[in-house]
Amino acid sequence: MQRYEKYKDSGVDWIGVIPEHWEIRRIKTLFKEINERSFDGLEDLLSVSQYTGVTKKSDKIEEGDLLTNASTLEGYKLVKKGDLVSNIMLAWNGSLGFSPFDGITSPAYSIYRLKNFGEKQFFHYLFRTEKYKAEFKRQSSGVIESRLRLYSDDFFGIFSILPPPDEQQAIATFLDDKTAKIDQTIANKQKEINLLKERRQILIQKAVTKGLDDTVKLKDSGVDWIGEIPEHWEVRKLKYFIQNLEGGVSVNASESESAEAEDLGVLKTSCVYNYYFDAKENKKVFDNEKGRVSCQVRKGAIIISRMNAPELVGASGLVLEEHPNLFLPDRLWQTVYRNNISFDPVWLSKIIITKGFRNYMTTFANGSSPSMKNISKGDFLNIAVPFSPKEEQIQIVSYLEEIEEKIAKAILLKQQEIEKLKEYKTVLIDNVVTGKVRVQS
Repeated sequence: MQRYEKYKDSGVDWIGVIPEHWEIRRIKTLFKEINERSFDGLEDLLSVSQYTGVTKKSDKIEEGDLLTNASTLEGYKLVKKGDLVSNIMLAWNGSLGFSPFDGITSPAYSIYRLKNFGEKQFFHYLFRTEKYKAEFKRQSSGVIESRLRLYSDDFFGIFSILPPPDEQQAIATFLDDKTAKIDQTIANKQKEINLLKERRQILIQKAVTKGLDDTVKLKDSGVDWIGEIPEHWEVRKLKYFIQNLEGGVSVNASESESAEAEDLGVLKTSCVYNYYFDAKENKKVFDNEKGRVSCQVRKGAIIISRMNAPELVGASGLVLEEHPNLFLPDRLWQTVYRNNISFDPVWLSKIIITKGFRNYMTTFANGSSPSMKNISKGDFLNIAVPFSPKEEQIQIVSYLEEIEEKIAKAILLKQQEIEKLKEYKTVLIDNVVTGKVRVQS
């Protein structure tokens, strides 16, 4: 890509140089604020985020959940297709965008409409660049980040880069095409990651239910989710290995801070979302709550999510290292094993993360809300699992750890490629909308 022939100082430090024939205008000369209100609140309720832009809230809620906690939507702000919707509390992180729908949105949001000229999609890219998000943050009012607000007067006072209309259109068309291709490439790589994860699940399921010897004679286990097992294996309920499932208590903790070594931390349920235990997923316990924490995380225990969304209830992970400062909340269990049974906890943890086990376990989960399910200790401990001899358990674990390491490396490589593509996309948009590189109109 080429640069423009001549550049000039924009006169705005944070913008820097721009192509010589481009302009700098305050946003108030380009947009006007709209403050039209809904009479009955029956229009589609819209929301805006840094990731998805403006969307219909009804498209994102789970069946049975409330669209809003507000008693009425009368007086909500009307939005017309093509209006710029800004969440004034989060504009600094890119939570603004042009609406593809007619609808209504919170009175706390600001609605803007282009005046007589300007390509909406150009400003869509411009206002979501790191350069503009940083300026939105500088111009926002508030003492702490979570309370920052970008009011309309401050938004209008910010300078906007303004190419000629034909170049705005060319830039928007170019970026629509390029970003769509980048997004598709990212999506393809994410599919490859999902296939690798699925492959990992298949290999784990086969190893823990069929063993590693493909020539061994099989028999029916009598349990649907297990299927056939080697003839010399047995089937045992989880309570054969697990004496008890310990749980913690609900305590007040920071939503933004994790516990350091000298702090007390309570685990988040997300600590087991990825089929392993992630100790970093915790919250720092407030000082006045420290006397209430209970159930310290123990090395060798399996952490289990007993209450969660249907697809996450039963998520689990094995604790590999000591974490003396971490404790369980009331929505997580950890296993207490029986002393008189010899088995490998790592092997047992592999069984519990299989798709077959998880799918079977969720048939016992219940709850009053479609979006939240719970499984009882009794139902969990009565689930039957395949039981192989101890020496085979060790072999299975060794085999699976080798396989999982290879798959994890392949996944990491794909994730790094995705991050590079995202970085390239960000740099490309910034370079094009600020005139560092030229798009042919």
